Amino acid sequence: MELNELIDRISFIRTRADLSARKLSMEIGKTQSYINRMESARNFAPTFETLIDILDVCKSSVDEFFYYSIPAYKQDMHIIELLKGIEQEKKTAIITLLRK
Repeated sequence: MELNELIDRISFIRTRADLSARKLSMEIGKTQSYINRMESARNFAPTFETLIDILDVCKSSVDEFFYYSIPAYKQDMHIIELLKGIEQEKKTAIITLLRK
């Protein structure tokens, strides 16, 4: 993942969590301008530990953050959970239907 995409994803989950950059910075124990600097300058990435703190405060998982599409994650995981209980024959029929 490129740095710009990483920062875009952080910005997305921060906004979705309805947190200002200042509030998130304070929640993760950084200076008030930490997130603003990262999102605007786009020239540094948080450490893995700080990223985990950001995800925790924003109520997002590592799986969701690195999923191909953050907005699609919950719905895709719901579909997978529903498919787990379906008989193999029905799964095959669903796959056939989706390929058409």
